[in-house]
Formats: sequence, structure tokens, C-alpha cells
Amino acid sequence: MTPDRYCEEKAAQSGSSFYYSFLFLPRERRQAITALYAFCREVDDAVDECSDAGVARLKLAWWRSEVDALFQGRPTHPVTRALAASLGRFALPQEQLDEIIDGMEMDLDGVRYADFKSLQLYCYRVASVVGLLAAEIFGYRDRRTLKYAHDLGLAFQLTNIVRDVGEDARRGRIYLPQDELARFGVAEADILAGRGSEGFRRLMEFQVARAREYYERAMAQLPRVDRRRQVAGLIMAAIYRATLEEIVRDGCRVLTHRLTLPPLRKLWIAARTWLAA
Repeated sequence: MTPDRYCEEKAAQSGSSFYYSFLFLPRERRQAITALYAFCREVDDAVDECSDAGVARLKLAWWRSEVDALFQGRPTHPVTRALAASLGRFALPQEQLDEIIDGMEMDLDGVRYADFKSLQLYCYRVASVVGLLAAEIFGYRDRRTLKYAHDLGLAFQLTNIVRDVGEDARRGRIYLPQDELARFGVAEADILAGRGSEGFRRLMEFQVARAREYYERAMAQLPRVDRRRQVAGLIMAAIYRATLEEIVRDGCRVLTHRLTLPPLRKLWIAARTWLAA
């Protein structure tokens, strides 16, 4: 199996909304973004699929050394071998790949955030940095596009946090800021036990409103000259925003189930957004 094929299968198996946005890209850019996505999945899985935090840290340390090897021209893993082909075409800084690993490692430190400001660092590392790398791959003329990519990545992560509250709680993780739990009268124990309440519903509506705000902020910062180049990000945004609205229509019952859009609807949204860009 070739490195590119390995990355394609990793992306397809995830069922992620990101996969559908890649379908409309030219071959070189599609291969590069698929390799980047596969890298993110690999380091995320190193944490999520390992019950022993010590072993997970060793895996992340290996990935740090593999990123070093990538930039020294001697990668060994299929994902980094696929990424190697992109280094000469796109500006992909090593420090940003390292920062993604830093973000994943934060999940091993007992996931609690006192306030939104402290949560923002995590969101930046695991999502905004990915957005910045993706913007380099998609291409841009106006540097304001990087502000769009930063905020869009943050909006994606805020959507993930809303969607995955129950799933994260079953792993002992709570990404919702602690001061906001207190503001809406929601006990941490109730989230971990999957017990909903009126306060929890209002808390989630507050989180949804913040995510919407970041989507709007991102779109306002995307220069017209780069809209077509960044169409893959616009496709992702359309799918993620549709998911967020479905969560609201479902009453924000995210403690008990994880809502996702059917593949055909994702494909329809992707095609419609590509045609409109």
C-alpha cells in the first residue's frame, strides 16, 4: 500500500466531514490535505485509543521524533512519508505539526478548563493550527485569509465540543468551561453521569451561540479573492454548521447520543457549496 493510499483509507474510515471537502480539490492539494488529516487522526488515536496515559505519552513522543525525521528527510511512517511529498510544495512549518501534538497531549492532563480563555489554547493547538496549515495547502493571496482559517478552526472545535459532550464525559473529559457550568447551575457530576437538565440545555445553547459567532467572524474575514481557493474549508464549514443546527433542533440532547449527518447529506452539502463558491 502506498503512503497516499494509506492516508486516503485513514480519512475515509473516519467518516469525518473533512473527507467530503477533500473530494473537490486538485490532486496535489487533495493528497497534501489528506496526509495532514491522517496525521491528525494518528496522533489523536494515540491518545484516545490508549487507556494508559504513560503509554499514550510514549506514543506522542514517538510522533515528535517522527516529525523531526520528516523534516530531516527520513520519515518512516506512511503518513509522514505522504507528508514529505508536500513539504516542497507548501509551507508547512514543523513547529505547527509539533503544536498539534502538544494539543493532543493536553488530553492526558485531566481535561478541565477554568474558563473560555484557558480552553482557547487547546482549541488553537488542535484546530486553529490545523486550519492555518490547511490554508497553506489550499492557497491564498491575501494574508487576511489566515485570520479566517484561525477562527474557522476554532469554530470547528467548538462544534466538536458541543457534539461530543456525552462521548467525552464517558472518557472522564469535560471541555465546557467550569465557570460557565457554574453560571448555568450545571454540576460536573451530572455531566459525567449523563443527567440532563434545563440548566444544561441553556448551557449548550450558550455554547452553540459562541460557535455561531466564530463561524460568522471567520466568514467575514475571508477575502473574496481567496474564496474559491478556500472552498474546501467552506464545505467543511457548511457541513459543521448544519450539524450544529441539527443538534439544536434535537434539543441539545448531546449527553445521551452523538448526532452526525448521513453521508449523502454531507455529499449534497459539499456539492452545493462547491457550486456556489
